Amino acid sequence: MPTLTQRPLFDVSPAPPPAPGRTAAEFFAGIGLARIGLEQAGWEVVLANDLDPSKQRLYEGHFGPSTHYLLEDVHRLAERPECVPDVSLAHASFPCTDLSLAGARRGLDSGQSSAFWGFHQLLEAMHDRRPPLVLLENVTGLLNSHGGRDLHALLRSLNRLGYAVDALVLDAAHFVPQSRPRLFVIGKRRAPRDRDLRPDTLAPSPTRPAKLIEAIRAAGDIDWSIAQLPEPPPYGAVRLESVLDDVPLDSPQWWSRDRAEYLLSQMSARHRCAADAMIGGKRWSYGTVFRRVRHGRSMAELRTDGLAGCLRTPKGGSGRQILFQAGDGEHHSRLLNADECARLMGAPGYRVTCRLNEALFGFGDAVCVPAVTWIAQHVLNPALEAR
Repeated sequence: MPTLTQRPLFDVSPAPPPAPGRTAAEFFAGIGLARIGLEQAGWEVVLANDLDPSKQRLYEGHFGPSTHYLLEDVHRLAERPECVPDVSLAHASFPCTDLSLAGARRGLDSGQSSAFWGFHQLLEAMHDRRPPLVLLENVTGLLNSHGGRDLHALLRSLNRLGYAVDALVLDAAHFVPQSRPRLFVIGKRRAPRDRDLRPDTLAPSPTRPAKLIEAIRAAGDIDWSIAQLPEPPPYGAVRLESVLDDVPLDSPQWWSRDRAEYLLSQMSARHRCAADAMIGGKRWSYGTVFRRVRHGRSMAELRTDGLAGCLRTPKGGSGRQILFQAGDGEHHSRLLNADECARLMGAPGYRVTCRLNEALFGFGDAVCVPAVTWIAQHVLNPALEAR
């Protein structure tokens, strides 16, 4: 039997008191992970808005009963802008479905992703009460959606509302053991021009990869306000085992022998070779598995680089991520549990007060906590202080 190693869990320090003037409204708020990230950087969320009752239940199960959570479609909220208080920041992690493969890349004007335009209408209706800062989050597929036209339309719409814009890509794997690259767009009213970077001076970096720089340079008619950014923490420094529960092997969380063997049988030769190497090791090692349909067949794809794959909403049979633990001739499989998913999102200690599937929907739709904190510390806070 391999020796179990002690797995240290990273901690989130208590949030500092909010700084004067750092108030935020959170749209598409979900279960409140962006709120936690903002609070870590000294912000106070005074309004949260979503239309999913199950996410509101999760939010209030963690934070407590709330009077500031508005359960309403953002398009309808745009008809009542007086419901939104004066704030310094509007954060919107709007639906990504139609900007990804899951939504057949229908684009920003289709389906759930068109909710961005409801958020835009709300900002427009606020007139001179528009917040000085806007932070948007979505999948990196937005960069090339409809040949880049969707991103250009989004940026142009912010310009028309008086915001100069910035953009960066930040992967959760700089902070937690989960591969989760996301595009963040920042809008700044009356931005300080003296410190802005010019698009033609940008060089590829972890936060502005070549594909993003290409998109920025292609949008020559956009009013940019590009901030200088420090390097984020090293990619992949936090390992998967640091967020895992030490679940006894006789726990019902682990799959039966037959089910675990069937998972192995679903692997391609390359993935099976990696699994066999793990099984032959002298200590436990850990990987994650997603099932995907390849050439009409369900296949199990094993990841062994110390990172989990991107958490997703558990729609269909392929959305749930599987833990593969192996060593000394043994192998065991189970689904990642809610507490482990919370840690993968940088929210250890998040109180889950609902059914597992509801929790996984909440985490799969959310934004990584320390990624939001990093952006707040290095982009939002300096921009607000410079006004």
